[in-house]
Amino acid sequence: MDAREAARLLKGVRAAALAGGHPPAAPRPEIAESWRRMLAGGVHPERDARSRMLSAAETEERRQTSPLRELLPVLREGLLPELDEALHIMVVADADGRLLWREGHSSILRKADRLGFAVGADWDEAVVGTNGVGTALVTRRPVQVFSAEHFVSSHHDWTCAGAPVRDPRDGRLLGVVDVSGPLATMHPATLSWVSSVARLAERELRVRHLESLERLRCVAAPLLARIPGRAVAVDAHGWTAAVTGLAPPERIPLPKSFGPGRVWVPQLGDCVVEPLPGGWLLSVTGEGRGAAVARVVLDLSRGASCSATVYGAAGSWSQELSPRHAELLFLLAESPRGRSAAELSEELFGDPTRTVTVRAELSRVRRHLAGVLTHRPYRFAQDVEVELIRPGDPAALLPHSTAPAVIRARLGRTGTGVIP
Repeated sequence: MDAREAARLLKGVRAAALAGGHPPAAPRPEIAESWRRMLAGGVHPERDARSRMLSAAETEERRQTSPLRELLPVLREGLLPELDEALHIMVVADADGRLLWREGHSSILRKADRLGFAVGADWDEAVVGTNGVGTALVTRRPVQVFSAEHFVSSHHDWTCAGAPVRDPRDGRLLGVVDVSGPLATMHPATLSWVSSVARLAERELRVRHLESLERLRCVAAPLLARIPGRAVAVDAHGWTAAVTGLAPPERIPLPKSFGPGRVWVPQLGDCVVEPLPGGWLLSVTGEGRGAAVARVVLDLSRGASCSATVYGAAGSWSQELSPRHAELLFLLAESPRGRSAAELSEELFGDPTRTVTVRAELSRVRRHLAGVLTHRPYRFAQDVEVELIRPGDPAALLPHSTAPAVIRARLGRTGTGVIP
């Protein structure tokens, strides 16, 4: 099937889906799910909506503070040599969907300008509909959007392939790299190509991180050799560079308000903290006190970006949550008496037998939220106050989730049309 024939078929699929009829073919699952979100969110399929463009100053400020800035050489080397010949452009967007960099064939750049696909524009899925930037941000997976798979009709002459870029230090979503071009110029292998370059960029971040840990280790090793008790040197993200007197943890979650002096750290207990070049030296002075955790705020109000903030006698610290961990903590927050692994498996997957997966994920959660969760059954600790912050719109609750229990919690959402 050539590009034009495929485009005609997809337009028929989209028209039938919007009308609640029977399409000539089923849309791809990731596209169908995105269309459902668009219908629920009120995105108009025939109206090209655009939000306020960032000013030049606002764009430059985001560029300067974005970790993606240092990855541009890797992205350019991997993508730009082929773009002119292929009549594509490369776009790099931050985690909010704002386009920060754009390069490629000059004629395609001019066409992109007419579409509003310009530096400073907001290509969040909720603003412009299904697309390679915004949909990749929501799903946190590489996605190719071909012609009429775009929810908004004005984008049907384009095809785009976007891949998310994550910070390997903490899994935080940094943004998306996307290759876009006219309908007839896109190749089926484009998504694999873009995904590979995104992984190379993440590898570059990982290499730089390991180099920084090695520099910190060289500074900390002589200091640790003179400490008779337990101590650990960590970088600003809590990754361990060197230890003495204890088993080396891979990473230590640091309190949100962290600095020199006496601090309680969940995995270690009372510590004296001293600054080091590129990190901190933590000298342990007491045992861990899980009971010091008094309150947990589970914030699910920002769509796919979820976090847990732990408050205790010595301050607070936050942990960004993966989609799976956000689902588990939501289910436990909704179940004060706790849930068994089988019950959680049923609520997550509709299958009570997938307990191994549930136990493995909860083990990872408990390592990050020391003193917060207990097991047999799994639940928040008895003395911990739990605050759950939901999004204002029920349809925006954990938008990535297909868990039966989460879907039931979204029953208040509204929309038009039927998507098979």
